[in-house]
Amino acid sequence: MRLTKFSDLALRAVMRLAVTGDGESLTTREVAEAMNVPYTHMAKAVARLQHLGVLEARRGRGGGLELTGLGRGASVGWLLRELEGEEEVVTCEGDAPCPLRGACRLRGALRTAQEAFYSSLDPLTVADVVDSPTGPVLLTLTGRGAA
Repeated sequence: MRLTKFSDLALRAVMRLAVTGDGESLTTREVAEAMNVPYTHMAKAVARLQHLGVLEARRGRGGGLELTGLGRGASVGWLLRELEGEEEVVTCEGDAPCPLRGACRLRGALRTAQEAFYSSLDPLTVADVVDSPTGPVLLTLTGRGAA
């Protein structure tokens, strides 16, 4: 299974924010630079994460992004389900519907495999994925060209 770039970006943002110290916050621009992605893409991911209640964003002086309690303890499987949506791995309908759609067994098998993928990530939390060695590396990411 392949994640959308949007989900990948959102997960990286959550991971980076998970290793910030108490009382420390980063701006969307800082997270985008640390992850070496365009600000506009990161802003969209941050907006979705905020809508999910995974992070809080404060504007102005002293503002920034912080993970919520939900964000720190979120299951990676749950988060990916929310970010990826209900879309199936294959599209059987549309402009050129698949001629097998009425008798195909593959679609159901792929749906089962997709759920198995998410289920395997359910026990893993955001806190788990930023344990060493990942967390210390995330802390070194400060902008374009960072190691």
